[in-house]
Amino acid sequence: MKRMILISALLCASLAAMAHVRVTTPETEMVLKADAGSELKVLYYGARLSDADVAGLEAAGAAWVDAYPAYGFHCAGEASIGVTHADGNMSTVLKVDTVSQSHEDGAQITRIRLKDTVYPFYVTVCYKAYQDVDMIETWTEIENLGKKAVTLTRFDSGHLPVRVGDVWISHLHGTWAAEGRLTQEQLERGMMVIKNKDGARNAHTDHSEVMFSLDGKPQENAGRVIGAALCYSGNYELRIDTRDTDYHEFFAGINPDNSAYILESKEVFKTPELAFTYSDEGLSGASRNFHRWGRKYKLAHGDKERKILLNSWEGVYFDINEPGMDQMMADIAYMGGELFVMDDGWFGEKYPRLTDNSSLGDWKVDRNKLPNGIGWLVEQADKHGIRFGIWIEPEMTNSVSELYEEHPEWIIKAPEREPVLGRGGTQLVLDLGNPEVQDFVFKIVDDLMTENPKIDYIKWDANMPISNHGSQYLPKNKQSHLYIEYHRGFAKVCDRIRAKYPDVTIQACASGGGRANWGVLPWFDEFWVSDNTDALQRIHMQWGTSYFFPAIAMASHISATPNHTVFRTTSLKYRIDVAMSGRLGMEIQPRNMTQEERDLCRKAIAEYKEIRPVVQFGDIYRLVSPYDGHNMASLMYVAPEKNQAVFYWWKTETFYDDHLPRVRMAGLDPDKMYKVTELNRIDNVPLKYEGMSFSGKFLMENGLEIPLKHIVDYHKQDDWSSRVLYLSAQ
Repeated sequence: MKRMILISALLCASLAAMAHVRVTTPETEMVLKADAGSELKVLYYGARLSDADVAGLEAAGAAWVDAYPAYGFHCAGEASIGVTHADGNMSTVLKVDTVSQSHEDGAQITRIRLKDTVYPFYVTVCYKAYQDVDMIETWTEIENLGKKAVTLTRFDSGHLPVRVGDVWISHLHGTWAAEGRLTQEQLERGMMVIKNKDGARNAHTDHSEVMFSLDGKPQENAGRVIGAALCYSGNYELRIDTRDTDYHEFFAGINPDNSAYILESKEVFKTPELAFTYSDEGLSGASRNFHRWGRKYKLAHGDKERKILLNSWEGVYFDINEPGMDQMMADIAYMGGELFVMDDGWFGEKYPRLTDNSSLGDWKVDRNKLPNGIGWLVEQADKHGIRFGIWIEPEMTNSVSELYEEHPEWIIKAPEREPVLGRGGTQLVLDLGNPEVQDFVFKIVDDLMTENPKIDYIKWDANMPISNHGSQYLPKNKQSHLYIEYHRGFAKVCDRIRAKYPDVTIQACASGGGRANWGVLPWFDEFWVSDNTDALQRIHMQWGTSYFFPAIAMASHISATPNHTVFRTTSLKYRIDVAMSGRLGMEIQPRNMTQEERDLCRKAIAEYKEIRPVVQFGDIYRLVSPYDGHNMASLMYVAPEKNQAVFYWWKTETFYDDHLPRVRMAGLDPDKMYKVTELNRIDNVPLKYEGMSFSGKFLMENGLEIPLKHIVDYHKQDDWSSRVLYLSAQ
């Protein structure tokens, strides 16, 4: 045992004395300078280097920027960490103490322990470099070994310098019903901040993921790109500081606003992971790295195909009853679907859930609506040959509920003040920092699954932000821990659920896309992209969302027209073609569809099952952006073996005398021949190249001419046009 400790100590000492610490993936590398007794420096991040190039890196002009700058010295610059020590000193100076590297679960783990030069205060900067995907995660472990508490005023997960040049940033913004919208802009001097302070959800207005294009205006399939994603479910802050230096400095971490953290003696504060990737194949190349990493290491059940479902919400809203649910199950089974999800409106005894102003927290079946309970519905689903799912909103309650009457102390509210009410004028957020609330939330799922073990799917919603600051559980001196403790409690509940129910599919819905982030997805199989199911707007939202998240995680549903959010009328063919580019589902009342429409959906579902492996596990190549003003959008998925591909083309606007660009494909094997088959065809005659084969080289250099209109009977003509082409290698 003593020999092992000695070897470990010698290894740490030798690594600390090394000129360079290399953190490597198959194609990327981060190089750090970690001399013992000196500040930790970032020298390089990008494509993997040779040993000779690493040796010459400093002479060639390395970044030489603090890897984790602390506040107190050089105060004009931004800091990754801010500490008020027990004696009131607000300065911190961190120097390298030890360095260690190991391998765990196929990843290289690098731990660089930094120590303050005066106080027994430590920060371990950690890097996890995956050896089969090009992703590096970084986080910190902040440790107070003093006898008294210290206060953390900032606690970033990581920091990265990006060399000044013609650098552009791509990031996502939005609002309810318009999430995941893409913004691209050139970085200039000054400070750029992207943040969230919702408290409960964090992806409605902005996203905690960005991409930096290093070679000018972003290109999809060419150019050097750095991508970054903060893997956290709560409030965050991303900063890009550009001062009078040669570097844009990127910082990311938990938002410290009103969240000062008292770190007790012997306590360790671990920050969330910040994931980095690099690609020289443009934005789509960085996306492919995120998708591969996400499916394999982050997303729950990322290796399993997702079922095709019908959700009841837009079909019947709160009008839940046994005959209606049975009818919808029969309809989705007829169309070839595999799952039915009963949404809001099924619960409440004293206060029946008839609209959105009551009953959250009272998770008992409304026997007036469902006299035979959930078990009968599960049995009916079995009879129809499909699975059954259910909606819950376990983190919330209403002021009109039995739960609130029994436990008013469980809600988040400011001391001495009335609670702020949300949706329906009555909604409230439960305090997940309270262990009793955690037990209650776990019990909601546990009771449902224990009583109905065949439930296959849970739609987990969260329709309110934290709107007033205050915990009735936390002590007075730790009220600033509210946001952090909420998400720690959320994680504890999710851990318990997954430990007992590892196989159930769970969707993260939060007023739509409020929880589209990698901090949530290790417990969830997918997220609801947006409550807005309009096909045209979904093209824009799903395009942006695909920058960081794979199709398998993006729930995309066929809905009715006029659309229930924007009241646009689009063709069923168009709605199908958009929904088929994600995890296909339906959000409609089949009873209101014509037989022709039902048959078209039945055909589409059958064809989606054929291409599902390519869409859900393939590599994305975005071809023409809906944001570029070409009046069209196009992307494709290519199987890893390059033997199959699915090509999508949507016209986004219609003008007389249209002349749209011909789309060149990408990602194919130039030497393979690919047979072309159109899916979801509605035309009276097939495309001229239907059934023909073309080389991958031809398709990538020339593409195929796409007719701007569908050849259909006169009374079926409209201004919507879209195509889905399946390419199979011969």
